[in-house]
Amino acid sequence: MCGIAGFVDSSIDTMAVIKSMTDAIVHRGPDAEGFWLDENSGVTLGHRRLSIRDLSPGGAQPMISASGRLVMVYNGEIYNADEIRERMPEVKLRGTSDTEILLESFEKFGIEKTLESVKGMFAIGLYDRWGKSLTLIRDRIGEKPLYYGTVNGSFVFASELQAITRFPGFKPQINTACLSSYMLYGYIPAPATIYENIYKLKPGAILRIRPPYGEGDIRQGRYYSIRKAAEKALADPFTGSLEDAAYELERLLTDAVKGQLASDVPLGAYLSGGIDSAAVVAMMCKLRPDDVQTFSIGFEEKEYDEAPEAAAIAKHLGTKHTEQYVSEADLKEVIPKIPFIYGEPYADSSQIPTYLVSKLAKSKVTVCLSGDAGDELFCGYRTYPQIQSLWKKIRLMPLGVRKAAGSAAAGIGSNIPKPYRAGQCLKASNILELKEAVDHYDPYIDKLTDGPMSIIRPGLPGDALQQMMLDDLMRYHPEDILVKVDRAGMAVSLENRIPMLDRDLVEFALRLPSEFKYDGTVSKKVLKEVLYRYVPKELMDRPKKGFAVPLERWLKEGDTKDWAEELLNHSKAAEDGLFNGKNALKLWADFLKSGRSPRLLWNILMLEQWYRGGNKN
Repeated sequence: MCGIAGFVDSSIDTMAVIKSMTDAIVHRGPDAEGFWLDENSGVTLGHRRLSIRDLSPGGAQPMISASGRLVMVYNGEIYNADEIRERMPEVKLRGTSDTEILLESFEKFGIEKTLESVKGMFAIGLYDRWGKSLTLIRDRIGEKPLYYGTVNGSFVFASELQAITRFPGFKPQINTACLSSYMLYGYIPAPATIYENIYKLKPGAILRIRPPYGEGDIRQGRYYSIRKAAEKALADPFTGSLEDAAYELERLLTDAVKGQLASDVPLGAYLSGGIDSAAVVAMMCKLRPDDVQTFSIGFEEKEYDEAPEAAAIAKHLGTKHTEQYVSEADLKEVIPKIPFIYGEPYADSSQIPTYLVSKLAKSKVTVCLSGDAGDELFCGYRTYPQIQSLWKKIRLMPLGVRKAAGSAAAGIGSNIPKPYRAGQCLKASNILELKEAVDHYDPYIDKLTDGPMSIIRPGLPGDALQQMMLDDLMRYHPEDILVKVDRAGMAVSLENRIPMLDRDLVEFALRLPSEFKYDGTVSKKVLKEVLYRYVPKELMDRPKKGFAVPLERWLKEGDTKDWAEELLNHSKAAEDGLFNGKNALKLWADFLKSGRSPRLLWNILMLEQWYRGGNKN
């Protein structure tokens, strides 16, 4: 796990600039730094290293291939590196790192052929000294971040926005066009960022830039599409029994966990008390009995607290378990750090416990496995069956009738059934849009705090459940969940790994019929079939709480309330026209009276906090 940065510009003090950029992301790699410059082209690469595999200088980056043709900076892990190594026995390696194996595979087999075979998470900058091309690559689902753009005509890229803002002449011009989406989702959807002319490389994307390295010299393509993978999977559906599916899922999950246990430093896992993390930990314990460390976060509010359940699971599986309870004081301590952790406005309130549990894990390990992606792959969100049921009732309505019903429902208020609020009666062509941020926000759609604002998209393959899960894998998961997991871990120099995003496991899950995931009563049915072979059902058979925080209470009481009121009463973002400050104060007053719209308020507060503390060159 590392941080990478680079640019193309020979007219500046390149070494001073690249060091400044990598210093901005030192938390991603505190163990070492490295730089490389091609004086003829001005291509400059920088790297910060968090040593995980091959702790010797043999794993240092930027790394040059044996022939001298390719130079690479890379952030991530290749879990089947040994398998790739076996395909090129004639290649003599200098070390044992997956970085070198990946680099030499690019040299021997080419970029596209190598990408077809690798399993892992990665963001890559690869320079071809012979062809003078610079290539950027991001992993299939989007576990590792990669930003790029132009500053004063120079092409730049980095793992985080903070590094790009260090480039000479950078001006923080706010991309106001993305603010409506941010207010709705709590994140800025790719490829946009909060800054003009700076973008996120999408998951599964590959970007090439050639001389003279101007904006018009950029070419982009996709080497992997989760949508196409789903289309292929549904054309070849799994035809075995539920028991057959459970055995195959167990095999794939075991293989995924086994690959992700590769590490030359201490390793552990998060254990929330839910199905997904318990399944991952169970596989770890099967592979490494008596050698698994687990970490949990708890809350004083029982309706949010899964720490006792996590402790019971840990005791049953025999892990070395550590837990920490989160208080409002912890919230207050983390809030000022949020703009610097995320680099742009980001407002999933579970960012706070995710950061705290990452910090807790880092006190004992350097790598941590998580159970993320189980909800999107195996139908875990409560909204899925709710919206599926509603969709069956309204799908036959003409589009005009559905639109009218949606508009009517939006004005009724809090008595609207939750599925209606989630998508304004599930319009067939689009979800609710916010034209001017707070000014046109409907507070009554703001009650779904345990997951995505789910929506059925009939253009996607599959039935209603499959469409919602696929849509979340394409949008919500990479833009929200994976951002949260990566930045929280990297903020404390901890590598997070997600076994359920293993390519083979994802593509198998896409082949499964919906009834294996939700049978009308039980969600994650096939995953539970696997888990119950290792953990008694009575330890798991309880309502889902999710990894949420008591946001409403925290915002209504004590220091957190004072902090929120100060931000809203003296909003610099509203003063500069990013949202309507008067409407925000009305929303705040309504929240204090009725408890409505805590998520929207959090979105506003995180925008304001970022604008004050993180929007600085």
